[in-house]
This record gives sequence, structure tokens and C-alpha cells, in this order.
Amino acid sequence: MISGAALGPRVVSVIPNDNYELLIMFDNGEQRKFDAKQLLSMKVFSPLKNKAFFNTVKAEFGTIVWPHDIDYCPDTLYAQSVPIDG
Repeated sequence: MISGAALGPRVVSVIPNDNYELLIMFDNGEQRKFDAKQLLSMKVFSPLKNKAFFNTVKAEFGTIVWPHDIDYCPDTLYAQSVPIDG
């Protein structure tokens, strides 16, 4: 909890897919898809344009991370991702 507010779902696993999409499993059991192309225009995320680098994504600290201290807010990640049917 931060300031009395419960934290949102946290990432437990992530799989990079073609076209800069991530398949993410959250600790509430939901599987969601995140379109990471929206990040590529932001300077801090410019290394992700390299597909090999993008594919190094891992689930750590309840969110997604890449080398060189690149990460993304887990609450924003959850809000910007969409449920995967089935």
C-alpha cells in the first residue's frame, strides 16, 4: 500500500511477440496484451526499437524491465493493456 491505497495487479511473467506486443500475466490471474509500439517514439524507450533488445524484456519487481534501467509503471501497463480472451 502507498498512502493507504492498494496497489494494482503486478506482472508475474512477460513474453515478447512480433510487432512489439507483450503478452503479460498479472498476479490477479489475468493475461493481457500490451502494444509497446506507443513507447518507441519516447526518447527513454528508443533502445526498444532494436528488436533483439526489445526481446530481452523480463518480469521483475512487479513490472516489465529491460537492461540499462528501462522499465514501465505497472499500473499504467495494466491500464494500457487489453485482456486476452480465453
